[in-house]
Amino acid sequence: MSLTDILTPSDIAAALRDCQAPDSFSPKKFFQISGMSKKSSSQLKEIFRILDNDQSGFIEEDELKYFLQRFECGARVLTTSETKTFLAAADHDGDGKIGAEEFQEMVQA
Repeated sequence: MSLTDILTPSDIAAALRDCQAPDSFSPKKFFQISGMSKKSSSQLKEIFRILDNDQSGFIEEDELKYFLQRFECGARVLTTSETKTFLAAADHDGDGKIGAEEFQEMVQA
């Protein structure tokens, strides 16, 4: 399964266009524009599984840096400050990584 099986290519493209400039990425805005915030819990679990590149059950900081590239291979890499802000916003238990439940809470907030 791919992200385009869950999200429309046009919504993904619009979300990526919105954050093309360095330091313009807002997770909440990206989730809304891409349509992720309207998806069911099971769909968000599948999205999380796709984004968890190493299938560890967590999205770590090094995976977050390449978050946008999981949606489109030519997308930019998140800046260090965007990555740290994204991680801090989702990492509720302070373990330095985002679990599936934390991801879902952030998307649906």
